[in-house]
Amino acid sequence: MTILSKVGGASGPLYGSAFLAMSKAIDTDTLTENQLIEALEAGLAGIEHRGKSHAGEKTMIDVWEPVVNALHQDELSSDVIEAALQKTKDLKATKGRAAYLGDRSIGHLDPGAYSSALLFHALLAQEEAN
Repeated sequence: MTILSKVGGASGPLYGSAFLAMSKAIDTDTLTENQLIEALEAGLAGIEHRGKSHAGEKTMIDVWEPVVNALHQDELSSDVIEAALQKTKDLKATKGRAAYLGDRSIGHLDPGAYSSALLFHALLAQEEAN
């Protein structure tokens, strides 16, 4: 709940919603790969529901969705994460705080997508370390 109320901008409530949804999707102390994917799917759904958004609107969803899809295909890599992030540069923000910038948002990475990319790079690094 702290994330929901303390992190600034649109990201706080969105991450809070994602993590709450993920925690509800996990019913065990040990996490299998399939449970991780299910948890991330639930997190993505939480973000979509809270933000009333979907992929292509220059949000963190533009990173979460390709990551979940890559996990389903057992193809998650740093390149997949980075490609998803870089795609946000050419989009016009239509949701979140960046939407106020309109056309000026084009040519810049979405901050929520960037922080999501950091999250998934860390997840991937942890997986590779094990």
